[in-house]
Amino acid sequence: IKATFFLVGDNVRKHPEVFSQVLQAGHKVGNHSFNHLQAWKTSHQDYLANVLSCRELVESNLFRPPHGQITRALAKALKDDYRIIMWSLLTRDFDARLTPGQCLRIALRGTKPGSIVVFHDSLKARERLEYALPRFLKQMRDQGYNFRTL
Repeated sequence: IKATFFLVGDNVRKHPEVFSQVLQAGHKVGNHSFNHLQAWKTSHQDYLANVLSCRELVESNLFRPPHGQITRALAKALKDDYRIIMWSLLTRDFDARLTPGQCLRIALRGTKPGSIVVFHDSLKARERLEYALPRFLKQMRDQGYNFRTL
């Protein structure tokens, strides 16, 4: 299965070998800003500069705003260079209050044909991701779902 990874530029800078593995495995990538900024707490100019910093490392026309936050002005400023991609299902695998089983149930119950499902590849999400993702993929495949990149 191939996926689209929205990458934080600073993580690409710190872990270029992981970035290379993602590309070599045939996955697609997208920009997720350099420092995972919150649009509501960052000036317009600083936010755009941060996206451009990520672009120096992650060549892609896809952008996912961190925290799902984007202003109309930012979306307008980015629209010529990026396709802004949100999601239809957030598995909440980043939430330490959830058990791995709860995360799996969220993913299974919320997925519909055409869903864009978000899992996170962070240390914070690791326990829930390692449990839920393989089970999710198996059950969805067993139900006849196919997966593709954006």
